[in-house]
Amino acid sequence: MCLAEVKKNLEARGFTTGIFATAAEAADYLDSVIDRTTVGFGGSMTLQQMGLYERLGSHNEVHWHWKEGAAERPAAARAAVYLSSANGLAETGEIINIDGAGNRVASTLYGHDKVYLVIGRNKLAPTYEEALWRARNIAAPQNARRLGKKTPCAVKGERCYDCKSPDRICRGLVVLWGPMMGMETEILLVDEDLGM
Repeated sequence: MCLAEVKKNLEARGFTTGIFATAAEAADYLDSVIDRTTVGFGGSMTLQQMGLYERLGSHNEVHWHWKEGAAERPAAARAAVYLSSANGLAETGEIINIDGAGNRVASTLYGHDKVYLVIGRNKLAPTYEEALWRARNIAAPQNARRLGKKTPCAVKGERCYDCKSPDRICRGLVVLWGPMMGMETEILLVDEDLGM
C-alpha cells in the first residue's frame, strides 16, 4: 500500500499525519515535539520497540502501566499528551483498536490535549473490513498469547473465536473516523513493521 495515499485519506478525515521511513526517525520527531509535559502511554509493543518511554522520560513526566504497574493508568489518563498505536488501519483512513481494560481506547477518545498514534506498515489493510479482520484475527491473538492468556485464539493462534473466556482481552472496539472534537490527533505512519 502507498503510505502517501493513506496519509491523504487520513488528512481528509482531519488527522494531522506524517510519514517516517524508520521508527528511529519517528522517535526523533516525537522526542523533539514532546517536551516538559506529562505523557501517558497506552499498552503498545510499537512504543516499547521504539524505546519511547525511556527517551521521553528524560525530559517529561511519563506514566505507563507496563513500566510502573496498573496504578499508573489514572495518571496516564490525566496526561496532557497520550501515545499509543493501532491494531488496524484501513487505507481509507479508519483506525481500529481493541482493548481489554479500556484505558487505551478511552484515551484515544477523550481527556488529552494531544494524542499521537504511531502505526507501522504491518497494521495497514486496504479496506475497513480488512483492517477490522486484522485487528481481531492477527493483533488480538498475538497479544493474548504474549500475555499468557488461555483463550482459544492464544492457544490455537489462528483467528478470533469470539470467545466468552474470562481471560478474553477483546472487550471493547473503537473505530476512529476522525479526531475527536477538541482533541488533536496526529498519526505517524512508519514504513517499517512495528508491534503486533
